[in-house]
Amino acid sequence: MRSTHTFSILFWADQKNAINGEVLIYARITVDKKRANISLKRRVPQNLWDPKKKKLRGNSHQAQNANQYLDQIYTQLFQIYQDLKFKGELITAQLIKAQYTGEADNKGKTLKNIFEYHSKKIANTLASGSIRNFGITENYVFKFLEQKRNTTDIYLNQLNFEFLSHFELFLSEVWPTGHPKALSNNTRMKHIQRLRKVVTLAYHLEWIDKDPFVRWKMTYDKTNREFLSEQELKKLENKVFISERLDRVRDLFVFSSYTGISYVDIMNLTPNHLVLGIDGGNWIMTKRQKTNTTVKVPLLGQALDIVNKYKDHPVTAVNNSLLPVLTNEKLNMFLKEVANFVGINKNLTFHMARHTFATTVTLSNGVPIETVSKLLGHSKIATTQIYARVLENKVSADMNALKNVLLNKSKDSTVAKNSKASS
Repeated sequence: MRSTHTFSILFWADQKNAINGEVLIYARITVDKKRANISLKRRVPQNLWDPKKKKLRGNSHQAQNANQYLDQIYTQLFQIYQDLKFKGELITAQLIKAQYTGEADNKGKTLKNIFEYHSKKIANTLASGSIRNFGITENYVFKFLEQKRNTTDIYLNQLNFEFLSHFELFLSEVWPTGHPKALSNNTRMKHIQRLRKVVTLAYHLEWIDKDPFVRWKMTYDKTNREFLSEQELKKLENKVFISERLDRVRDLFVFSSYTGISYVDIMNLTPNHLVLGIDGGNWIMTKRQKTNTTVKVPLLGQALDIVNKYKDHPVTAVNNSLLPVLTNEKLNMFLKEVANFVGINKNLTFHMARHTFATTVTLSNGVPIETVSKLLGHSKIATTQIYARVLENKVSADMNALKNVLLNKSKDSTVAKNSKASS
């Protein structure tokens, strides 16, 4: 936290709102040019208040008592400042006010305290990627405090709707290094969603009395998640690559397209994950690293061919892996080359294979969404609906089937009427 501060205390009277010739006295605390006003809940005669000397004029008993009271308040506020400084704790005008008025929690829990607690809580329960994302959000929160609030921490009971609104505005101005544009709306919402999880934890721990998110509404933009069409997937499967590097990248993508297994879970697959299923066929049985849920996927022919291709292959034998191991960064970088060679005019990423499985391979071929959800390892069908959409040709096929059903019913009805009439 900051080690040096500018600090001052002065008293002022609310001259504009005098009642019966008396004015209310306030103490103004200023720390690093940030102010906080404290109502002393004491009124004094307006004609005795000296705006320049910031105290009452004269030696009357009333003036002496009031000035002595102001001296006591000054001493108390200064002592709070000195105590915070001595302990090396956070010092802001609002925190000094909270200490004086008793609004500060007795435990003195701050935003930094709950982030530290949350980090320990998720250390052994979430995937490394999720932990990293929480770390990025935490960095943005404290950059916001430093740049916009001129401090390095705040008490939890200072969190409110205004804080959240200003934090969202701050995120809209963030332009990450190496990125072609500022944070998108959905990315900003993700950071606020993570902050919400951390603050909700503080609420459940009873470190704060009220949830500052109670009136907050998340507003996500609808996005079109890209996937490969059946024709594009076939082009990718049938392409002959001279480069073994690109050939392996294509194989990994195709395997994911026919199993729905994510990158990190594919990289964790070993021959032990290949088992005989209930139908006597080859299945992949594993656990999703992201959610720790069990996933059981029967292997389609295209996926099984790829598994057999790398059985006892040097690139898998060295790591005892089921398929070649490649970093996510390199894999996505090489996929750009693959797309170029195949003639796919899309921003090909590995996660697109999972979308392709949900949309092109399963749903569009009549697999129920409940089954697709199970194969993808989702706990809720609503999550599956984000990945999967029904294609126009599937809608057309379903409607044509409905037309045939209705047509047959109409014919049956006509035959029945004619038969009845002839009898």
